[in-house]
Amino acid sequence: MFTLAHLTDLHLGPLPAAMSWRDYLGKRMIGAISWHRRRFVHHPAVSQAMAEDIRAHAPDHVALTGDLVNIALPAEFILAAKWLKDFGPPDWITVVPGNHDAYVNFPWTNGAGLWADYMTGDMTVPGARQRGNIAAVFPFVRQRKNIALIGVSTAVPQAYHRAGGRLGALQLTHLGEILRDLRERGYCRVLLIHHPPIPGLTKSRRALEDAPALKTLLENEGAELVLHGHNHRYSQISLASRHGSVNIIGLPSASTPIKHFDDPAAWCLYRIRRQDGAWRTEITLRRWKHEAAEFVEQSRFDL
Repeated sequence: MFTLAHLTDLHLGPLPAAMSWRDYLGKRMIGAISWHRRRFVHHPAVSQAMAEDIRAHAPDHVALTGDLVNIALPAEFILAAKWLKDFGPPDWITVVPGNHDAYVNFPWTNGAGLWADYMTGDMTVPGARQRGNIAAVFPFVRQRKNIALIGVSTAVPQAYHRAGGRLGALQLTHLGEILRDLRERGYCRVLLIHHPPIPGLTKSRRALEDAPALKTLLENEGAELVLHGHNHRYSQISLASRHGSVNIIGLPSASTPIKHFDDPAAWCLYRIRRQDGAWRTEITLRRWKHEAAEFVEQSRFDL
């Protein structure tokens, strides 16, 4: 039995002060204006309570699928690095970035690179990367028992009023190699990605540009689980592949206390085991109950 917790879209607040008015030039200005509305949707106390609830369940590992920050201010990356450090060590938590973590062009080393220890592979697999800048880090693979956690990045700066993402041809090529090799070696493959991985799961302006190519890749190579965020809603679909069903799970933001346009905060605990020559997963969904100010079990089911 291997237990994996999944959370996503922290959107840590409150928004810190910028170092200069120049930091608000361009898209950050739009984001800052948007934050004045969204600050009522994302509460730091909720994400902190989620972290405590996850620690109380003591999973073997944690997956966090992006959007730790909001408009990519320098101080936001520093605050997110501290939040991660307080949450747990890099060998216990795996992170992939989201579109808000690449809200504007920003140096990797001063931005999401501050979390690089949480995005570093430790398994040698054809196509997998180890360390470097943002172009060389992904995809990476982490091995935990007989589970392979595969991290990819869809985080690329977008035009005004767009929140899409892109893997790019190089990541897709390497991801195909990784999925094929790990399947042949018998690992349970868990793909971590921020944007929904197949077409039709979100509006075009928010979608993954190469979702059709990723869908084809998953149909050809398979994967046991694909975990994502971005939509701020719970979703579960199954994609048929040549090698069995690909179960795709999306979660709400980790910091939303009550339902607005988004679902209230929730996280999942996956209990993964090998049984009768196949991978079996039991999912427990724990959702924020605003009246009680705590996370409670909402459902439990098997894939």
